[in-house]
Amino acid sequence: MLFKPHIWLNSVLDIDKDFLEKHGIEALVLDLDNTLSMHGHQEPEKGVMRWLEQMRELGIKMTVVSNNTVKRVRPLAQKLGLQFCANGCKPLTFGISRAIRAMGADKRHTAVVGDQIFTDIVGGNLKGVTTVLVEPFHLEDTWTFRLKRRAESIFFKRDYSKLERKK
Repeated sequence: MLFKPHIWLNSVLDIDKDFLEKHGIEALVLDLDNTLSMHGHQEPEKGVMRWLEQMRELGIKMTVVSNNTVKRVRPLAQKLGLQFCANGCKPLTFGISRAIRAMGADKRHTAVVGDQIFTDIVGGNLKGVTTVLVEPFHLEDTWTFRLKRRAESIFFKRDYSKLERKK
């Protein structure tokens, strides 16, 4: 289904060697806000830098695709040491496609990882890649985010018993 992720995790930090091997993933298209960093902040969340280093050691290709502007995305992507595609137009697949091409990745072995169903998950599903929904590091309290999360719940009930747990 278009609105359902293939995999649902607590955090991007739950992606490890076993997870990647189990799902045949060799490349990650990563959302930025609430996936690697708090929305609007220029610092990665705790543990993200170490996690990125672990992914690099495993040879995982990674690129950030964000709907945000270059002004927002570039400084943090550079701090993270990642290539990026700003103004990614998710859920349209332009940015995701550009990222997959730039990484030289095979879409059969690529996952889109993000915290929003209507952008990250729908975009990845339209592209035909594995989609991984992660819980946001912080829940936004603006009315727009509350509205978006409420609308998401129509399509995907967050039943925490179905959350794939790291073993």
